[in-house]
Amino acid sequence: MITAELLREVPAFAPLPDPTLEYLAGAVEDIRLSPGEYFAHEGEERALFVVIEGRAEITKVVNGEERVIGTRTPGRFFGEVPMTLSTPFPASGRAAEASRIVKLDVTVYYTLAAMAPNVPALVAGLARRYLDSLQEIAAEQRASEVRVIGPRQDPGVHAVATFLTRNQVAFERSVVEPGEAGGRYPVVELVGRDRLVAPSMREVATAVGLDVEPSASEYDVVILGGGPAGLTAAVNGAAEGLRTVVIEALAPGGQAGTSTRIENYTGFPFGISGDDLASRALKQAGRLGAEIVVTRTVEAIDPARHEVRLDGGTTLRTAVVLIATGVDWRTLPVEGVGRYLGNGVYYGAARSDSAVAQGADVCIVGAGNSAGQAALFFARHARSVTMLVRGPSLEASMSRYLIDQLAQHEAIRVETRTEIVGLHGDGGLDGVEVADRAHGTTARRECQVVFVMIGADASTAWLPDAIARDEHGFVVTGAEAAETGAWPLERRPFSLETSAPGVFAIGDVRSGSVKRVAAGVGEGGMAIAYAHRYLALQPETA
Repeated sequence: MITAELLREVPAFAPLPDPTLEYLAGAVEDIRLSPGEYFAHEGEERALFVVIEGRAEITKVVNGEERVIGTRTPGRFFGEVPMTLSTPFPASGRAAEASRIVKLDVTVYYTLAAMAPNVPALVAGLARRYLDSLQEIAAEQRASEVRVIGPRQDPGVHAVATFLTRNQVAFERSVVEPGEAGGRYPVVELVGRDRLVAPSMREVATAVGLDVEPSASEYDVVILGGGPAGLTAAVNGAAEGLRTVVIEALAPGGQAGTSTRIENYTGFPFGISGDDLASRALKQAGRLGAEIVVTRTVEAIDPARHEVRLDGGTTLRTAVVLIATGVDWRTLPVEGVGRYLGNGVYYGAARSDSAVAQGADVCIVGAGNSAGQAALFFARHARSVTMLVRGPSLEASMSRYLIDQLAQHEAIRVETRTEIVGLHGDGGLDGVEVADRAHGTTARRECQVVFVMIGADASTAWLPDAIARDEHGFVVTGAEAAETGAWPLERRPFSLETSAPGVFAIGDVRSGSVKRVAAGVGEGGMAIAYAHRYLALQPETA
């Protein structure tokens, strides 16, 4: 874990007073890298990096060839130019050897600038050395129009911050002590406009300009769910001229949006976070003309009339329905877990959750790839990270490359045949009771944050009987749908078509689907192709 004493060894930080260094130590991201591993890529959003141990190389692709254009040794910065000019990275950074690097994101950098004005002056001076033609320093942070105010561990504050982050709404976060600002949280301020106290998500969405109402009552395609499958279908449908709307209960991205890193998605050789992937798909769908409606839930589907009824009574008529509602995280089977939700216990683990893990003892419950990636990510922020695995090993459920990375990380401990059986804490979580099934013992340990990733289930009980499901609640399609007895036509259903003609199921909610992001993306594109084939069979669209 980064300490104030360690930061004082950086020449630029050495003169800073203790309170400033203590703030910085609790806010920076602690990144440990293997040789050749990248910490920044050309074109990514700005940040400031400082080498603590090892050596970094700065690279740039010139005429199709990656060249090393500079190096950074302990105490030196990378990111001076983009931070000074408010531009993306003009080059990439990678570890030349085993290295340790700290990252100051934009918020941390400008907070430090206010506390120690000499730091941005130094950074600007370094930028001038790299850009001889630099005429003007753009060192002011662009003011955000949205501010979220509340205690660091408040569940409502966490929920709103997550909602805004996943909907790509920029905001500032002001941390106050419990009891300040009237005691009701979160407070959402919009500069020059509204001040919302403990608002609903729909009120927040409306205030920041997100769509919460469909613009029409009839569509070619209505997509239920905005995960990778749903967003891909929206991109393809809109690109091909279909009137397309996505109905999303919370925010686009689905479970993939809560993944700290996706390493096996083709086209991203250095991996991509679920937040970033969802952000790109969301922008692409919007640019092509798809509507994205958030904070709305679907109450019923009428397969015969092809009508979708939303909460609040809104009814949409559509030619094609795509069910892409995904799955819901399984809950931690521990008494009293509800009182700690959003205040120590969290389902899934997104990059935006780094604030709650900062300097804390973190437990991750789960043994899949998502749990492994979360452990590696939060080890940059937390005081300690412990993975609690109910099974005898990770081999049956996690990729080998992740197992190897976890084994090499000194800040991560993996404990097999263990599970949480109790939670402790008055205001928030401060400890967990862990049962060691191998030795038959139970012990309490310090833990302020628990991320739960123990699988997921389909929530499809609301669907009508005409849309058949398997014994686990997943929607059957294609040949399986034809064999249920509910299929009403002579023709065979298309591959992704349910037992109700013109209603398709894609992604994790579909029975037999491969629960991977790439598979969901593929099904999203396939569904639109089948939708066109379905529409061609309809007399009114011939």
